[in-house]
Order: sequence, then C-alpha cells, then structure tokens
Amino acid sequence: MDRINLITLGVKHISDAVDFYRKMGFEASIMGHEDAIEIVFFRMKGSKLALYPLEKLAGETGREAVDTEGKFNGITLAYNAKSEAEVDQVLKRAGEMGGEIISPPAPTEWGGYSGYFADLDGYCWEVAYGADWEFDENDMLII
Repeated sequence: MDRINLITLGVKHISDAVDFYRKMGFEASIMGHEDAIEIVFFRMKGSKLALYPLEKLAGETGREAVDTEGKFNGITLAYNAKSEAEVDQVLKRAGEMGGEIISPPAPTEWGGYSGYFADLDGYCWEVAYGADWEFDENDMLII
C-alpha cells in the first residue's frame, strides 16, 4: 500500500457536519436524500474525504463507538495553505461556522505558521503554511 484514497469521519449528526464542511468550501456528493443522508463524499484534489454516521461506521469496523468529545482521538487532518493570510482566513471561517479554534495561528518551531480547529465532531484540523513548500498540479504538498 502506498496511498490513502479516502478518509472517512464518523459523525454524530451528518446533516450538521455536511453543512459545516459545505460552508468551509467543500463540494458535497450526497448518497441518499438531504433529509436521509447515507454517506457523503467531498470532491477534492488528492485524497477524498467522506462523512458517515458514527454508529454505522463503528458497526462496520466491529468496534464500539466511543464519545471523545473534548478529548484528542489521536488523529489530525491537515490543510496546507499557500500563505499566512490563508491560514488566518481558514481558521476564522472554521470558527464562524461553529468549529472550535483550539490553537490560534502562530509561528511554529519548524519555521512555518500554523493553527488548529476542531470540527463539529471534535476532529482536529491543522491549517499550516511553510515558506518553502511547493505544490503539485492538484495543490497537494510535495514532500
């Protein structure tokens, strides 16, 4: 294995989560109906993001769903920005849409600029910028 094609987040209230991510700028492809959403895929460059009801996702894995609200679940997602101003803009928008700013944007020890927000289900997103970063034709960070 050498890639991640899809990252699926188990969410408590799928309609609210869809609304949050749409307002953050993600374009949704909904399976089911707006009033009975089964799963959502977001059209993105690079890896794809999906939302699926938490209890159903837990059932598929054979594990019990655990409430980690207010706790760190060991996973972060990242958005790599192309400027410090974009970091500020994305974090501000996340806060306006109901996300929680858990680490305001600031210079980092590695020489970049970064901050974190938590979405409506507590998933932590880093929004970061590095002056030396380069991006490919899909706006994916070249590492």
